[in-house]
Amino acid sequence: MAAYTAVDDAGLFFNPLLHTGNGSELVVSGVGFSPDLTWIKNRTNVDFHVLTDTVRGATNYLKSNDTTAETTNSEGLKSWQSDGYTLGTQNQVNEVSANFVGWNWKAGTTAVPSGGTITPSACSFSATSGFGIYKYTGNGVSGATIAHGLGEVPTMMFVKRTDAGTLNWMNYNPYVGNDRALFLNLTNAPDVSGTYWNSVTPTSTLFTLGNAVGTNNSTDIYVAYVWTDIKGYSKFGQYTGNGNADGQFVYTGFKPAFVMVKKSAVAGTNWYMFDNKRGGYNGADYWLYANTTNSENAGGGNIDLLSNGFKFRSSEGDINANGVTYIYMTFADNPLVNSESVPGTSRL
Repeated sequence: MAAYTAVDDAGLFFNPLLHTGNGSELVVSGVGFSPDLTWIKNRTNVDFHVLTDTVRGATNYLKSNDTTAETTNSEGLKSWQSDGYTLGTQNQVNEVSANFVGWNWKAGTTAVPSGGTITPSACSFSATSGFGIYKYTGNGVSGATIAHGLGEVPTMMFVKRTDAGTLNWMNYNPYVGNDRALFLNLTNAPDVSGTYWNSVTPTSTLFTLGNAVGTNNSTDIYVAYVWTDIKGYSKFGQYTGNGNADGQFVYTGFKPAFVMVKKSAVAGTNWYMFDNKRGGYNGADYWLYANTTNSENAGGGNIDLLSNGFKFRSSEGDINANGVTYIYMTFADNPLVNSESVPGTSRL
């Protein structure tokens, strides 16, 4: 019998971590691995999100909440270590006495996968964790492809042009479809256009681009964050809200450490971000928005993070309106069963 999961310890591949800023160089440890993507947000004060990855390099960051180009700040995230990272004096990652959260993902090999009509200039990916980071230059050709090396079909992608501003973060997920895109930095409904992904669903080896300026304009530089479902570790899907305080339960097959949700068909809702470090498990009531500079919101006990999924405890329209469809992405704290267990029997 095949193993239920290849990831017995999710903490080797994803981990949220909290820190308090001191305004001078700060070593943040306790991640459990050397991250390849670190996403930091000031919880205390209004400020932008900071996304830094090993493919684009330390001190270079993007903001999930707006369209600006990649920015370099030598006092931002300065380096990664085996168990965390070193921060400089940049307020957005290390403001004195402010509280921060850092979400951290591990990718892996930097050898560029073969195949595809566009070859990334740099990458880091892991078939085990189902996550890859790819820096590439667009060629402006509809139907261009990039080899991802993940071995499974991607179920969540974010693409951002890095060398110029004014362009949105493009989101692909199969629940919205290959002929449209959501925008991570906006509350919009999906934009219908085959030019983003050329109306082609990714395969276990390639993802496809159209000729949109947001994904594949000739000579422009982009970064793509790509995930696949990994049983017992990560899951990307959709659910329909019930508009009730005894809200919708979403089965994941693991105890979530992180959940992000967004209305997938209509406009006007934020990208809600929950995790197990800021609000605990049952009654987790601290959340941030990926698309705004807002400080942390609290109150209401919006979500329970359970041993096998998550359940909403609010009729809040952004996460649980009756009959409304949402997409979600989630990563594990613990699998429901481990690689040696028989599916359906819990080790917890």
